[in-house]
Amino acid sequence: LPEIPLAAETPEAFVCRMAEAKAHVVLARQPSLRFPILAADTVVVLGNSILGKPSSPEDARRMLRELSGNLHTVLTAVCLLCPPDQHTDSAYEVSKDIRVASTEVKFLPMTQQEIEDYVATGEPLDKAGAYAIQGFASKYIAWIHGDYFNVVGLPISLVWQMLKR
Repeated sequence: LPEIPLAAETPEAFVCRMAEAKAHVVLARQPSLRFPILAADTVVVLGNSILGKPSSPEDARRMLRELSGNLHTVLTAVCLLCPPDQHTDSAYEVSKDIRVASTEVKFLPMTQQEIEDYVATGEPLDKAGAYAIQGFASKYIAWIHGDYFNVVGLPISLVWQMLKR
């Protein structure tokens, strides 16, 4: 899936659209599936900019320079699709629940050498915002306000609430 925001699309609308699209890809590949499908998408929001996964090591360096010393928000949208079960009329529609978790994260200032060393680990290259809070980047996190697991990429308590419904 191309993970590109539409013109004038808010970060929240973007992650919701991406999570739903991922869930529908699974459903399209397995149309007879009778189990719930859970998909999620996470982005880092700094000011008005959406920081997805970096396209290159240089892009990761740019993102980390922007995050250094600053407060940002991590948004994760979770989409739960529930196909009708085998006892339900096949014309019945798939039910959908999409929710968003938001966590504020404050980065400590990073030196250029710290950024270089972190990018050299390879860890930031496939992570939204070019960092993994549960990995080497943890030492650069001053504080968070919200769900830690949201920053990791799957807000477990939110998923639990959705599944209980």
